[in-house]
Amino acid sequence: MELEGFGLLFTPVGQKALGEAVELVRGGADPVVAASTLRRGYDAELVSAALTQAGLRRRAAVKFGADAEVMYFTPHGLEQATRREVADHRAARLVERWGPTSVGDACCGVGGDLIALARAGCGVDAVDIDPVTVAVARANVEALGLTASVRAADAASLDPAAYGVLFADPARRSSNRRTFDPRAYSPPWPVLMEMVGRARGACLKVAPGIPYEFIPDEAEAEWVSFRGEVKEASLWLGGEARRRATLLPGGDTLVAKGVQAEVGAVGRYLYEPDGAAVRAHLVGEVAELVGGWLIDPQIAYLTSDVAVGSPWVAGYEVEEVMPFSLKRLRAALRERRVGVATIKKRGSAVDVERLRKDLRLSGENTIVVILTRIGERPIAVLATEMAL
Repeated sequence: MELEGFGLLFTPVGQKALGEAVELVRGGADPVVAASTLRRGYDAELVSAALTQAGLRRRAAVKFGADAEVMYFTPHGLEQATRREVADHRAARLVERWGPTSVGDACCGVGGDLIALARAGCGVDAVDIDPVTVAVARANVEALGLTASVRAADAASLDPAAYGVLFADPARRSSNRRTFDPRAYSPPWPVLMEMVGRARGACLKVAPGIPYEFIPDEAEAEWVSFRGEVKEASLWLGGEARRRATLLPGGDTLVAKGVQAEVGAVGRYLYEPDGAAVRAHLVGEVAELVGGWLIDPQIAYLTSDVAVGSPWVAGYEVEEVMPFSLKRLRAALRERRVGVATIKKRGSAVDVERLRKDLRLSGENTIVVILTRIGERPIAVLATEMAL
């Protein structure tokens, strides 16, 4: 997206073209038909900009809800932007910890966290290195009736000591590919750590798969799951060091207490802890909640003989536990007349899609197949999902 083309949208003609583009996209118009229709009244550059925003707004509704109807985006900015519920949660935690303070937002992107922080009463000074992204973030601040400073600058130009809190959401792409190495973040990890060292308080948004060796010893590391999917992690510096997992939208949270789960045989019920708890190494704490134990010390599956409902687990009633083999599993599913199998795995090297084809399922029943191991022994657990 070019800055000049984006700027065309803010003229009276541009706003009219954008409104028409939104209606066409909302009505499900074919992209070629939509472009042809708009080109009868507008030039090609404006049509392209309007249709791009209309399409991005439609996609953004999943993350931003009703706000997306008036916001602006770039494709990359939308992809990396924080979901509103997660941003609101983080802003509320920041204010709870430090009050509605001044925040230096070192990598604001299109403004997902910036918006949440401003709404929470913080005074935000935001920067981003990309001029188009800055223009988009400014447009979003204005469109939502908020007040914040947004300017084009390198993140390292911020003086962390000038704010109550430093917030950073570093770009996690390298050569158009997602990177899992914090040293390849932009700004890179050493720069971020140097900035954190000068801050009164800091919060860093990082990928949920961040290698644990990069997490500072003095940080609270929080993994956040939204409707069962781990979305991101936040590193909070300037407070108590601990591990935490949070479930949204419910707001349930679990903090490390050092609980060590026991290990035993598969019981009547099998529990799969939420990914946020697994990432935060809180499986022992989840085991305590459900009164269960691990089936293997290295695998995050819990079990017990009692049915327990908890937002921290998905539960399954065990029908059969067998050594894994294609022949034996196929026979067991055929005997049960299974036509649809939900296949889950942890600690298994089995190719799930290949297995699904090889099973040649046929029948009217459904089942859950859980592939895992106990020690070096691969097993398959046949189960039904618990409705608790």
